[in-house]
Amino acid sequence: MIPSGNWMEEMKNSGEKTVEIYKNLTEDQSHYAYEEGKWTLKEVLLHLSDTERIFQYRALAFARGEKAQLPGFDENEYAESSHANERTLESLIEEYQLIRKLSELTFETMSSSVFDNKGNANGNEISVETLGKLIIGHNYHHLHIIEERYLSSL
Repeated sequence: MIPSGNWMEEMKNSGEKTVEIYKNLTEDQSHYAYEEGKWTLKEVLLHLSDTERIFQYRALAFARGEKAQLPGFDENEYAESSHANERTLESLIEEYQLIRKLSELTFETMSSSVFDNKGNANGNEISVETLGKLIIGHNYHHLHIIEERYLSSL
C-alpha cells in the first residue's frame, strides 16, 4: 500500500493527506458511515490514531530489545469504546497530527541498526521497520476506503 520506496517520506505524505481530507469535512459529515454497522469518519480517524499508538509502542519496545510477547488488540472493541462521535472533529484531527508527528520523530531518530530488530506481537514475529511501514500502509488502506466509500457518497 506504500506508493513509493521512501517509507519515511510516505509517513509524512499519508499524514498530510489524512489531515487534508478531514479538515475539509464539516462536523455533520464526520458522523457519516457509509452503511449500517460501519464506523463513522470520526471513528475511522480515532482508529488510525489508536492503531498508530500501538504500532509505535511495539516498534519502540523491539528497538530497545524487548523480549516479552506483546498483546494484540481488538480494533472493533477499541472503536466501540472510543466515544469518538462525542468528540469534536478538531480534537480528533489534533490528536492524529500529534501522534503522526511522534511516529515521524520516533523512526527518524532511531538508529537504522535497530530497524531489523524483531519481537513478537499478537503471536507474530515482526521487525521495527515493518511496524513503521505498517503504520503507513494501514493509513493508506483507510484513506482508500474513505475516498471510495465515504467521500463518494457525501
